Amino acid sequence: LPSPAHRATMESRPLLLFLALLSCAVSNAVPAPPPVNRTGDLLYWAAEQMPGGTVTVRAGALDIQDAGGSTIWLREKITAPVEITYEATVVMAGGAHDRLSDLNCFWMAVDPRAVDTPPFAPSHARTGKFPDYDSLFTYYVGYGGNKNATTRFRRYDGSSERPLLPEHDLNAKKFLLAPNHTYRIRLVARDGIAEYWRDGEKIFTFRDPAPLTGGWFAIRTVRSHLVIRDLRITPLR
Repeated sequence: LPSPAHRATMESRPLLLFLALLSCAVSNAVPAPPPVNRTGDLLYWAAEQMPGGTVTVRAGALDIQDAGGSTIWLREKITAPVEITYEATVVMAGGAHDRLSDLNCFWMAVDPRAVDTPPFAPSHARTGKFPDYDSLFTYYVGYGGNKNATTRFRRYDGSSERPLLPEHDLNAKKFLLAPNHTYRIRLVARDGIAEYWRDGEKIFTFRDPAPLTGGWFAIRTVRSHLVIRDLRITPLR
């Protein structure tokens, strides 16, 4: 009969083999590619904009100059858990559309009348006017809205009510826009929680009793000039 030490060695061989194979797999794993920057090509985007505005790409950035209201949709559907990051500047340089207001966004947006159809589908006939979006289920932040007097988070419920909790209605100067400052924005949807981060600081968090787990993202503004850079979508584990 084999000795106790020999039996222990034999019994451990399957585990040792498994660990060796795992180590080999890890060492030979190919790193995941970095998320694609989507601001360098208009083909990624669908613009709903009132007359007088423009959306162009300049130096790899989205340049949005708006006259009467616009929503610029990323065409791809996003699924939670996910984070969306981008850089955003409200340009104040004396241009025709330069106004310090409305660095806004939708994320995880769906139209409850057709949840598998993009909110920007022609059948929905949205024009860029703000009331056109009341019918959505979505998370929304109006950063520096109302002529840079308020910053607000809302969870749209598909009605024209646009629910607003008191703790999601901010007007302190530190939560309002600064001209020509490039903000780093981070949006999160995971584990039933929506978050909005600005320059590394969490501004809003909301635990949703009916979480939005899939939908579309958009930049929203009115009568302002925005430059959006380096937008990336990163799935979260």
